[in-house]
Amino acid sequence: MFRDAPLNEKELICRMTEGDEKAFSLLYNHYCAGVHAFALQWVHSAVIAEDITQDIFLKIWESRERMPEIRSFKNYLFIVTRNHVLNTLKKASSSKAVFSEIFHHYRQAQNITEESLQSKEYLHFIRSRLEALPSRSREVFQLCRENTRSYEEVARELGISRNAVKNRMVYTMKILKDAAEKEMGLTLSVIIYILFFSWK
Repeated sequence: MFRDAPLNEKELICRMTEGDEKAFSLLYNHYCAGVHAFALQWVHSAVIAEDITQDIFLKIWESRERMPEIRSFKNYLFIVTRNHVLNTLKKASSSKAVFSEIFHHYRQAQNITEESLQSKEYLHFIRSRLEALPSRSREVFQLCRENTRSYEEVARELGISRNAVKNRMVYTMKILKDAAEKEMGLTLSVIIYILFFSWK
């Protein structure tokens, strides 16, 4: 996915560290296509993948003084890209605008229809996994998800801390995500859609 390093990469990084914009442009031109392609595999939106690519290289430029400490720029770039993509997907679960963009392109790429996403099989699977959770975790999830309550509202209603509510939701989402990926072969984007947009 990421191209092999140019022969003068170390020199380019040193020059970039000193503020050489041409050196930065050469590194950008060498790696930007790989970063964009990697991001696109996960977010399924050329627009969001482009935003991710630009954000990553902007951060590299802004933190260029630390670049000489990096032993492998290619490996560093992969880690930064992966983390940025994961953060974008996490934000998608709480932002309808971001998720709609991701899911729109995901559905086109995978040719997944609205009906298949709302299939009784998927929803029954997720509901069955919810039933197997501890009662408190299930109660918190239902209040937050089905009743669209905030963590603060649920905490007050149940007489527990906001952090306890958050931990229950994190626990529940991890259980559902792991089970859906392992047993149903669903990707993170589809799981988010089923949990947050097609629940009946």
